[in-house]
Amino acid sequence: MSARAARRGSVLTCAFLVALSSMAVGLPVGAGEAAARPGIVLPSSGCVEDLPPKPKPTPFTPRDLIPRLPDRIGIPLPYPRVLPVPEPESESKPIRIPSQKPPKNPCSDPCPDITDPPKPRPGKPSQALSLEFPKITLDPRPIDIPIPVPNPNPAPRPPRPAAVAPGVDAGPLAARPHAPRVSWVRRASVLTGKGSTSRTDKRWQIHGTDLGIMWQSKPGQVAVAFGDTFGKGFRPPGANGRDWRSNVLGFSSDRKLADGMSIDTMVQDSRCHAAQILSARHIDRYEMTTIPTSGFAIGSRQFLSYMSVRTWGPIPGVWLTNYGGLAYSDDGGSTWSKDPYTRWDNIFGTSQFQVSSMVPQGDHVYMFGTPNSRVGSVGLARVRKDQVLNKTAYQYWRDGRWVPARDGNVASVLFAGPVGELSARYDESAQRWQLSYLDTVRGAIVLRTARSPQGAWSDGTDLVRSNRYAQLYGGFLHPWSSARDLYFTMSTWTEYNVSLMHARIS
Repeated sequence: MSARAARRGSVLTCAFLVALSSMAVGLPVGAGEAAARPGIVLPSSGCVEDLPPKPKPTPFTPRDLIPRLPDRIGIPLPYPRVLPVPEPESESKPIRIPSQKPPKNPCSDPCPDITDPPKPRPGKPSQALSLEFPKITLDPRPIDIPIPVPNPNPAPRPPRPAAVAPGVDAGPLAARPHAPRVSWVRRASVLTGKGSTSRTDKRWQIHGTDLGIMWQSKPGQVAVAFGDTFGKGFRPPGANGRDWRSNVLGFSSDRKLADGMSIDTMVQDSRCHAAQILSARHIDRYEMTTIPTSGFAIGSRQFLSYMSVRTWGPIPGVWLTNYGGLAYSDDGGSTWSKDPYTRWDNIFGTSQFQVSSMVPQGDHVYMFGTPNSRVGSVGLARVRKDQVLNKTAYQYWRDGRWVPARDGNVASVLFAGPVGELSARYDESAQRWQLSYLDTVRGAIVLRTARSPQGAWSDGTDLVRSNRYAQLYGGFLHPWSSARDLYFTMSTWTEYNVSLMHARIS
C-alpha cells in the first residue's frame, strides 16, 4: 500500500478545543470567517499503530478506591550559579550521516530499537487497601548567571566584506490591490509528530516541533525548517520533552499537496535522528535558542535567516533576541555557517529585522522584518543577490526611497502591526506579492497582497482563526502555491506540532 493510499484509508476523526489563541489571551476575535470545508480525517499516516488504542474494560478491584498519589514530590530549591560562557563561540565539526530514504512500507518502523517504548514487566498488582505516601525531596535548581569570558580556541572568522555604497534609489508605491478573498480553508494533513504524513516520530525522533518554514532549495525540491524540536518524553501542550534540538531541516519533492505533504529526507546525525543544523548555547538570558525565520536559495548556496533568542518572556508571544542573523550552506543544507557580520543587533529590544522573511525576486533579495515578539510592525530592506552577506550593501525602504543605513531602524512601516511570524512570497503567475502573518489582536493568521514589495499592501484577510484552531501561530507559505490554491504550514501550541493547510483564494 502506498503512503498516500494509507493516508486516505485512515478513519480516525479528531476534535480540537475551541479557544482563543494563547498569543491573544483576553483580546477580541474579529467577526467573520471564510466558509470551511470539512477537515481531513486524522491521523494522516493512516497506520494502525498510530491510532489511539481502544479502551479495554478492566475489572474493579479494591485498590481502585485508593487515591492515586505520585511516587515523589520534589520541592524546587533555586540558587544562583555563575556560568562562564566562552566568546566567541568555538568551532565544532558537526556529525552527519547519509539521510535515510523513505521506507517501502510507510507504516513500517525503521528503528524499533530506538523509537519503541520498552515493554512493561509483568507483575501482580496488590489488592491490599493500603495508602502509600509519596516521598518528599528537595530539588536544587541552579539559576545561571552567564558571564562572557575570552575563548582561547575561537572559531576562525572569514574576512569582513569590503564596504560598499549602494546609493539612493526611488521606490514608489504601486496601486493598492483589493483584499484577497478566501473561499474556504482546510487542514490537508498533519506534517509532524505522532500520526503525521511521514511519521516523523518514528523516522527522525521528532515528536513535537513547530514552524515549518519552506523554500525551493533546488528545482523539484522544497526545504522545510522547523523550530525547537523534542523527542521522547514530549507531552503536549507546548514545547517540552527530552532530546531538545533548536532547529531541524527536511526536504520534500511532493507536488500533490491537496492530500498532504510528505517529507522525503532530513539532515541526520545518527540513525533515525534529525540533526540540529544551527548551533545554540541553550543558556537562558544569554542565548536560549536559535530559531529559523525564513530560507532561500541563490544558485547552489542555501541561506537561512534566524533569530538568536536571549530569553522567552513571561507573557505568551513575547521574547527578547540578541540579534537577527544569516547562515549559509554550500553542501545542500547538510552543514551551515553563521555569518559573523550579517547581523542586525537588537538595541534596547526595539530593533527592526529581528524576525525576518527573505525572498529573491529579480536582481534583489527582499527582506521583510519585525522586531522581536509578535507586537511590532513590518519594515523592508533589499540587497543585490551577489551581496547578500555584505551588510553595507543593504538598502532600506523609507518614505518612497531605497536608502543605505548602518542598521534597519530607518525603515518605514509598511503597515501597522501587530505582526508575528511573517512569511513572504512572490507569485509569478499572478505577479503579486503575498505576505502572511499572525495577528494576535484578530486571533488569526492573516494574508495581504501587493503589486510591489513596498506596497501599497491590501487590507488583511483572515486565513484561519484561533476560535477554530486553538492557540495557532506560524503561517508559512509553500513556494509551490498558486494564485488560486494557497498552501501554508500552521502550528498550534495545544498540539505543538505542524499541519499543512490548504486555502482556496478567489
